[in-house]
Amino acid sequence: MTTAIDLVKRGISYSPVGEFEEMRFEKIHNVIFDNSNVASVIVANEIAELIRKKQKENKKCVLGLATGSSPKKVYEELVRLHKEEELSFSQVITFNLDEYYPMDKQNFQSYNYFMHECLFNHIDILPENIHIPDGTINNKDIHQYCIDYENQIKEAGGIDFQLLGIGRTGHIGFNEPGSHLNSGTRSITLDYITRIDAAPSFLEIDNVPRKAITMGIGTIRKAKRIVLLAWGINKAQIIKETIEGDISSNVPSTYLQNHTNTTFVLDAEASSELTRVKTPWLVSSCIWTENLKSKAVIWLSELLNKSILKLTDKDYNNNGMSNLLIEEGHAYDLNIKMFNNLQHTITGWPGGKPNADETKRPERAIPAKKRIIIFSPHPDDDVISMGGTFDRLVEQGHEVHVAYQTSGNLAVSDEEALKFAEICQEMNSSEDMSNIIKSIQGKKKNAIDTLEVRKLKGLIRRSESLAATRYLDLPDQNVHFLNLPFYETGTIRKNMLSNDDVKIMCSIIENIKPHQIYAAGDLADPHGTHRVCLNVLFDAIEILKSKKFMDDCWVWLYRGAWHEWETYEIDMAVPMSPDQVLKKRHAIFYHQSQKDGVLFQGDDSREFWVRVEDRNRLTAKKYNDLGLADYAAIEAFKRYKP
Repeated sequence: MTTAIDLVKRGISYSPVGEFEEMRFEKIHNVIFDNSNVASVIVANEIAELIRKKQKENKKCVLGLATGSSPKKVYEELVRLHKEEELSFSQVITFNLDEYYPMDKQNFQSYNYFMHECLFNHIDILPENIHIPDGTINNKDIHQYCIDYENQIKEAGGIDFQLLGIGRTGHIGFNEPGSHLNSGTRSITLDYITRIDAAPSFLEIDNVPRKAITMGIGTIRKAKRIVLLAWGINKAQIIKETIEGDISSNVPSTYLQNHTNTTFVLDAEASSELTRVKTPWLVSSCIWTENLKSKAVIWLSELLNKSILKLTDKDYNNNGMSNLLIEEGHAYDLNIKMFNNLQHTITGWPGGKPNADETKRPERAIPAKKRIIIFSPHPDDDVISMGGTFDRLVEQGHEVHVAYQTSGNLAVSDEEALKFAEICQEMNSSEDMSNIIKSIQGKKKNAIDTLEVRKLKGLIRRSESLAATRYLDLPDQNVHFLNLPFYETGTIRKNMLSNDDVKIMCSIIENIKPHQIYAAGDLADPHGTHRVCLNVLFDAIEILKSKKFMDDCWVWLYRGAWHEWETYEIDMAVPMSPDQVLKKRHAIFYHQSQKDGVLFQGDDSREFWVRVEDRNRLTAKKYNDLGLADYAAIEAFKRYKP
């Protein structure tokens, strides 16, 4: 078993919870990092150390490699180590986990294409040492092909280091629920949830292949060392089931519990459901920070279905929090304190209430009229995620600006674009519009849109955004379309952030000199558009932090249509009346291209406006259940402090 000492020797920071304490719940060793970038660099350096060690011994280094969003930063760091620190891959042999079937090697959605784009094209690995399952193999030859793939791994001496990601079904590789412990490389039918998660890369689920070729569980478990990466809140539940649950074929990743040298490398979001993270007082004694106190009291209230003010000493003692009472005194005093803290997050004045006591409100009273930027990753996140707060800010006289960070052109269907193109052609016939119509009608499955079609789709999103902001009485001159370059690839795979992206963000912030910034903090996918748009904001803030106006700038993070902040994380809760809920709904409706049959909907069949209304109502219900006022809906925000 890999120990804490082994990890420290390799530069991997170990969780402060004691090994024996956490093992009451956890059956797989894991380490947790604040962010995936730092974690990825450390994993890449472990791989590099292994390669160099094997080179000194004049041996080949055999790597098992994964695809998907999780290992991207690992590969980026390996490329950097090759180019800047002379890490050679000339003695490295690689075996990839899987490939869609059928799938052409040159298709930009293939894992063959992914691996060459992310790693192989940029290092000195020998082409004959690269092994990726072949998605073009004849169906009748697949069985023998898989046997041969297994034999190639054996002939290479077995896998020294296996890098894994994990799917929401618990699949590793494409070993879906039902996979056998001793399974080898084979053809497999993909689970519906796996195909749903892959749908954004293929533009819609109907384009996602139904089959794949994958290494088996038995093959993976023969690796001498396994490191599994998991980033984002979407992976939190399956990580908990894998690390703390029983071994089951229904969750194939649990088979790793019996591997003697496996480490799960997690970011904060992916680890959030683990017992020692979610309820650390059930694992060991705690250092009771104010945040942890709030988390524990709210958890206890929800567990017992009691309002905060009704909790008793016995409730705390019976649920692992006796030491909290020793620190705080009587339950009554603690309850009052926590109740007041939560009460002070609620405000109908998100820009601050003039001439009010600031100590009891989440925002400053001064200046009474603030300059505000609402950053929206896509052209509808502003109204979907904070439409009620947006409306309040405008009504209360603040100078509100909305900045749409990307064009959102990827999320407009061909049918929607064709409708607009045909209307334009009917109104004013032109050769350009005729070419756009032909391009859409002749588009092959999974093909990239032409530049002209992407421009049309971007204009559709822009016109919808202006319709919504006008409905909320925002002047057109306060609406900004940034069109950050990283997004403009025509595919779901975006470019790396560049100085151009950061300069655009710095420019608008410096021009407006805001007192408030609102931004999307929805980090379900560490490589999704929301994550990238937040990272570029943080980069801009880092550059501008020495500017005088930044001393007065507060940053508030909202979440999207899928998730909400946990109650204990909320720093500002903005209640909405039933009329405001309806007004927000109408603002969302102006984004017609996203209303019916929207692309990238995930496995939630509800339309965005339904999802967000349900979420806002649930937030309000949680506050009411804790003993606070009963509102129709609440939008929630967390303050970001650099």
